[in-house]
Amino acid sequence: METISFLSTSKIVEALSAFHEALEAHKEPINRLNVYPVPDGDTGTNMYLTVGSVIEELEGVESEDRQAVCEAISHGSLMGARGNSGVILSQVLRGMSDCFSRSENIDSELLTEALTESSISADGAVMKPVEGTILTVVRESARSAMKAKQSGSITAVIEEALAGGEIALEKTPEQLEVLREAGVVDAGGAGFLLLLNAFLHVLDGRDLPSPQDVSQVANATDNSPGEAQIADLRYEVMYLLNAPDEAMDEFKRVWAGLGDSIVVVGGDGLWNCHIHTDDIGPTIEAAIEIGRPHRIRVTDLAEEVMEEKWVREATEGGKVDEAIAPTPVPCAVVAVSPAAGISRIFHSMGVQELVLGGQSMNPSTAELLAAVEHAPAEEVVILPNNSNIVAVARAVDSETRKSVAVVPTNSIPEGLACLFGYDPQADSATNAKAMAELSDGVTIGEVTQAIRDSASVAGAVSEGDWIGLDREGIRSIGSSLLEAATSLLAQIVAPGDELLSVIVGEEASEADTRGISEWVSENRPSVEIEIHSGGQSHYPFFFGVE
Repeated sequence: METISFLSTSKIVEALSAFHEALEAHKEPINRLNVYPVPDGDTGTNMYLTVGSVIEELEGVESEDRQAVCEAISHGSLMGARGNSGVILSQVLRGMSDCFSRSENIDSELLTEALTESSISADGAVMKPVEGTILTVVRESARSAMKAKQSGSITAVIEEALAGGEIALEKTPEQLEVLREAGVVDAGGAGFLLLLNAFLHVLDGRDLPSPQDVSQVANATDNSPGEAQIADLRYEVMYLLNAPDEAMDEFKRVWAGLGDSIVVVGGDGLWNCHIHTDDIGPTIEAAIEIGRPHRIRVTDLAEEVMEEKWVREATEGGKVDEAIAPTPVPCAVVAVSPAAGISRIFHSMGVQELVLGGQSMNPSTAELLAAVEHAPAEEVVILPNNSNIVAVARAVDSETRKSVAVVPTNSIPEGLACLFGYDPQADSATNAKAMAELSDGVTIGEVTQAIRDSASVAGAVSEGDWIGLDREGIRSIGSSLLEAATSLLAQIVAPGDELLSVIVGEEASEADTRGISEWVSENRPSVEIEIHSGGQSHYPFFFGVE
């Protein structure tokens, strides 16, 4: 096999693209490994989204422009980092790219140095490093790479790094009790090794590892002991912070007294900050005292852990564990949901039973009937959330002894809006009436891609165009997703409206979502915007306006 002596900039770009694809394929198995620091089943997703931000940043950058590529990697990973694992991964990528940017040629010695620097950067970002995590796997990969430092072979360095990382990953349960008790290896470490595999894939064409069958991967959230969570801290707080570098030591000192799982990365006045805490307010106030926090995200970890397990079992048709089964109520809600993210939102708003379905996957009457029978109530309201499912839902009442009412919701935003009128103590008829009024009152919109040529009141539609729709039909047409989305928003969001809810699908990029926020800020400044990750296919954006 030919010895590769230098790593080109274009190969770095290719490797990151392959890494992103590998994370997409492996994200669910990695999510299933997620025990530490909180078993909320999102490590794979967060790593995938973090690298996705890098890929977006690289769009339009000349692939052989070393400085531009390294700057894009550094900035994209910082801006897009999600969750504990994503923030640490961003620092790994930043450490490598910073090292690459300082030399004209990337040989085996510089690559080894870059791996070492990535480990140092990641360790330095975490206030209380813990062995048996991604930090350990990255460090051991860098140490193993030293064996091939003088070989002159780029491939040999990465092979040694991968071999050392794999050994370290297998040993993580020996270092971290929560992993051993759950019977899994560290999720973040498993994700990092895909980066090394991606480099080997683009260098000599070897196959990327195949993802494990999700059904064969241990459910870490099922087995992890509650006492292993970091001090049982309730909330995850994340934000970007514009603040002077010299103020960050004191900021970290303040944060150290407010929580744990603290990761702060960045520099040159821009920082990505992550903490688990019971005191949301002080963690944000600490940033306000020294600069400007923005893109603030607060997650209820306890709720997320419970919902991750509940939604997975509900949407996969498994039996809901009795410990987290819905509490019996006089009236329950059954909702049709197209994706896990939307299911989580429904569950958080009081929905007791979920049925997987939506565009192109309409559930049967039998499936809805089974959910109604399993619901912990004698009175049930069904939310079909798609016009094609309304008639099917109405057929359920005659098949059960329970009292069933259908709110004819034709979209996910309608289904979410009407839940503000749900009273579990009222009967199904009363609930259906109140909920229908709220459903009718919300302005809805959705964006999808045309699958054929057609005519519309908005103009001629060509196959592949992005189109924005409301209850009346096609309202906007665009060559890009963002163009169609903002044109639709200009028509359905009035200056006097109060709230725009955005449910983001799997086809929407971070840049597209950011573009939506910027459009609202510039054009409808008085309208509050809430952004939720839905994960639905076919529809990158659902909009609800109140």
